[in-house]
Amino acid sequence: MNLHREPITFVGQVNLKVQNIERSIAFYKEVIGFKVLEQSERTANLTADGKTTLLSMEQPDDVVPKKGRTTGLYHFALLLPRRSDLAKIVQHFVEIGVQLGSSDHLVSEALYLSDPDGNGIEIYVDRDPSEWNWNKGEVEMTVDPLNFADLLSYGKQQSWKGLPSETVMGHIHLHVSELKKTEEFYIKGLGFEIVNRYGTQALFISDGKYHHHIGLNTWNGVGTASPPPNSAGLESFTLMLLSEDKKNKIIAQLKAIGAFISEENGFVFTTDPSGNRIRLIV
Repeated sequence: MNLHREPITFVGQVNLKVQNIERSIAFYKEVIGFKVLEQSERTANLTADGKTTLLSMEQPDDVVPKKGRTTGLYHFALLLPRRSDLAKIVQHFVEIGVQLGSSDHLVSEALYLSDPDGNGIEIYVDRDPSEWNWNKGEVEMTVDPLNFADLLSYGKQQSWKGLPSETVMGHIHLHVSELKKTEEFYIKGLGFEIVNRYGTQALFISDGKYHHHIGLNTWNGVGTASPPPNSAGLESFTLMLLSEDKKNKIIAQLKAIGAFISEENGFVFTTDPSGNRIRLIV
């Protein structure tokens, strides 16, 4: 089953604020492998398939650098369709001298790096869901070393040509200020389910038994403040919903727990208890 399409609720697009739009466009094209779908003087929409925006960026007039120890984006994660695609981008990163982190999470194999504004990026490939280990409703995930020798054997004699057209926004991982109200918002409000509790400092949640569509952590500290509105970093992300009925049900659930909801230019937005903005899209 495809866990990033209807009827699953999934993250469709991530929207960033950046300090220098031209610098960011160059990075995301030349290093990550996006194509530019639309561009203006201060905005850009980026795509892998030439049709669907996965990442949008804007340069606000009064933008300030991203500050540490705040809520907001930990990383967004691009899911590649094949293991050989991950091998090819590793080779590309080595050739251009990119420093990166890596991990084998059992459910997936992942690379980590940051953009020029300090926004975290994960690029990963899933193992087949039949290989995921579930125990009492939770999926087993870990942080093991990535076996680069084995991975790179899948990409021999193949050149990197940018992100594959089948690339999707696999998940988003957020810094939050606490977990109790956050759990209520995402579970009772948005309708996700918890698939992994990582100690007392992180939750991983999903729809349709994916290993996670959203990660939530307090690693920047409990009670951490939201960044200023003009800070580089996360502007919002979109959740893709099956139908208007599904959207209306979620809105009712959010209202029942007292969550903030607004309508802007015909779109419905909500904000989690840590100030992370979410747009609900059918």
